[in-house]
Amino acid sequence: MRIEAVAYDHPDAADLIEQVQQEYVVRYGGPDVTPLSASEFLPPHGVFLLGYRDGSPVATGGWRARDSDVVGLEDGDAEIKRMYVVPAARGLGCARAILGELERRAAQAGRKRMVLETGLRQPEAIGLYESAGYREIPKFGVFADEPDSRCFAKELVDSTYW
Repeated sequence: MRIEAVAYDHPDAADLIEQVQQEYVVRYGGPDVTPLSASEFLPPHGVFLLGYRDGSPVATGGWRARDSDVVGLEDGDAEIKRMYVVPAARGLGCARAILGELERRAAQAGRKRMVLETGLRQPEAIGLYESAGYREIPKFGVFADEPDSRCFAKELVDSTYW
């Protein structure tokens, strides 16, 4: 899979974002309502990635800088948003590749910890994050009071000095 950094509103990104939002509708009855803007995913305060297989976009994910101005978050956090793999590409390692690249780029940008929110109706996502070293933390943001919501974090290691 080829991974490229793109704008959040890139046409291929917009298509996959719409697909992930529809997945949330099916699983939870509505889209993700987290407030965000495309500018939050611009370097050096964020990035948005697309994964391509055979020239087609199959995976996406981004991170945006977050700090302690949000209850439950810390200065230096990077929040993962819009992780998604199209059904035909699931099980091929695409999500793990996107996650690894998000972590690498966040660490290079000086972020100290990766955080995310997911839900109980996404057991495959929870499995991915836990297998990649993420641990459950208290809920934060707009999902803090949602019973089906779970939040996770992982300390990042800056690999620029290795």
